[in-house]
Amino acid sequence: MNPNYRNLALWAIIAVLLIALFNLFQTPQTRGATSEIAYSEFLSDVSAGRVKTVTIAGERISGTYVDNNAGFQTYSPGDPSLVSKLEQKGVTINARPENDGSGSIFSALIGWLPMLLILGVWIFFMRQMQSGSGRAMGFGKSKAKLLTEAHGRVTFGDVAGVDEAKEDLVEIVDYLRDPQKFQRLGGKIPRGVLLVGPPGTGKTLLARSVAGEANVPFFTISGSDFVEMFVGVGASRVRDMFDQAKKNAPCIIFIDEIDAVGRHRGAGLGGGNDEREQTLNQLLVEMDGFESNESIILIAATNRPDVLDPALLRPGRFDRQVVVPNPDIIGREKILKVHIRNVPLAPNVDLKVIARGTPGFSGADLMNLVNEAALMAARRNKRLVTMAEFEDAKDKIMMGAERRSSAMTQAEKELTAYHEAGHAILALNMPSADPLHKATIIPRGRALGMVMQLPEGDRYSMSYKYMISRLAIMMGGRVAEEFKFGKENITSGASSDIEQATKLARAMVTRWGFSDKLGHVAYGENQEEVFLGHSVARTQNVSEETAQIIDAEVRRLIDEAYSAAKSVLTKKKKDWIALAQGLLEYETLSGEEIKQLLAGHKPSRDMGDDTPTSRGSAVPKAGATGGGRRKKSGGEEPEGGMEPQPQG
Repeated sequence: MNPNYRNLALWAIIAVLLIALFNLFQTPQTRGATSEIAYSEFLSDVSAGRVKTVTIAGERISGTYVDNNAGFQTYSPGDPSLVSKLEQKGVTINARPENDGSGSIFSALIGWLPMLLILGVWIFFMRQMQSGSGRAMGFGKSKAKLLTEAHGRVTFGDVAGVDEAKEDLVEIVDYLRDPQKFQRLGGKIPRGVLLVGPPGTGKTLLARSVAGEANVPFFTISGSDFVEMFVGVGASRVRDMFDQAKKNAPCIIFIDEIDAVGRHRGAGLGGGNDEREQTLNQLLVEMDGFESNESIILIAATNRPDVLDPALLRPGRFDRQVVVPNPDIIGREKILKVHIRNVPLAPNVDLKVIARGTPGFSGADLMNLVNEAALMAARRNKRLVTMAEFEDAKDKIMMGAERRSSAMTQAEKELTAYHEAGHAILALNMPSADPLHKATIIPRGRALGMVMQLPEGDRYSMSYKYMISRLAIMMGGRVAEEFKFGKENITSGASSDIEQATKLARAMVTRWGFSDKLGHVAYGENQEEVFLGHSVARTQNVSEETAQIIDAEVRRLIDEAYSAAKSVLTKKKKDWIALAQGLLEYETLSGEEIKQLLAGHKPSRDMGDDTPTSRGSAVPKAGATGGGRRKKSGGEEPEGGMEPQPQG
């Protein structure tokens, strides 16, 4: 029966019961002005001509008066002359059977009313508790949602930037369309596919596109939906999910964030009786148990494959791992083309330039970039989204919104300008550095200024020369403050630069073998302790003597970078001062404008937007580098630049 009809019938029953209850508690006075009179009084009223109508039902007599239509009732002692008396006075006579059954039915209904009312209320509340998959009596039911073509079909045409991952999933689609193609050659399709990649790279979208291409039912559920506080609920939900899948086979089951339920067993409290472990055990059995589920393909996604249980990753369960990385420059351009389908663009928008300027962006980041650009164009009352909106949106995503209301004194602005100019001059004159993109002294987030560098292409590794250049660029801000204002007036604005330089130098010494004294030995495991959202690198299993050598080598690299920065700023003092004055005047300068300024020309605003738009990024995106000056405060200070993300 249709649930809507059932709900309507339930409400109708409750309404009838309420009406009956209302009638039950009505007093005779509320039903009408009917009075009980004596038979002799009734005869007197008839003789006096005051009676208008009479209804006779056996011995029961009721009627109304002529004057006010008031009602009365009485009982006859069996008077045979009553009818003739009424006829003589012209009274309208109605006759009814002594008992027509209506009274007995109504009486029975009244008698059962309390019980029916209680039953109806109980059914109502039980149905309310059992509505949806979280019903009180159905904890063991699966929370998997079935997505079909009616909910919006997604195909491979909606997925871009992950061509290799799509190729690995094409044969899944071919198998679901034509299983005999593989079975007649003895081949078996992988029962499980694990999508591994950083957040926002499109793992869920890939799984939906597989279901859309194959045109089969698609069950989706999160790993956290299996586990509840009640023992055995997770295992029951796994069984119910596979039972539903068998009824809709061939189909795809997609489990997002499977690490929530698939972590290593035996690591938590409770041992084998842990609810999460029981859920994992049931999942393992369903994936590769005695029953064959060849027509059910399980696709799972995670960004933590290192914590998954080995039994989950063995052949026969998750046979195939598909890596979904952040897209490269070509992939980013393809992703942008997908997201701008419904966005009217101005002729000056170049997606290749946007893709080059967004290294390390995931598919979700690029979608957010297009959306932010469209919102900015709408706020500016534009009919088309121009390149200026994309640049501003990129800067907002990477660095936060501009804080133009921040009250900076002239001395603070001057200090920031010379600090950022020092970074920029080092970036332009070091032997191996990424091209200078922008420099700004406009506060964004909690940083007072920023210099941003963008690589010419995606960077997957870093050379020794590049790292040494980066260390010198990071030291440029502190050296500039010392040259301009004296060593006694340097500030804490270089704290971010010093922190990043120390982390880079320590990684060069302990992990990448760039120290002759320590050799090609890894002295620090690639482990990090996460405490209150901060990652602290640990150097393990080294002696006290080795630790001292490590500290000395880190100090040597940073001191050499500091000396290199001094040398460059001494030689390029004229350019450094000119750039600082330009930042004080224009607040924000692009890489091309900086070159024009250093060549002795006034910067030209090519985009026609005099509003400063950009600084360096405060978000660690792979490939982008920069040095910045932190805001001086008593609390924690934001990073002014970006730490490199090398493939070590």
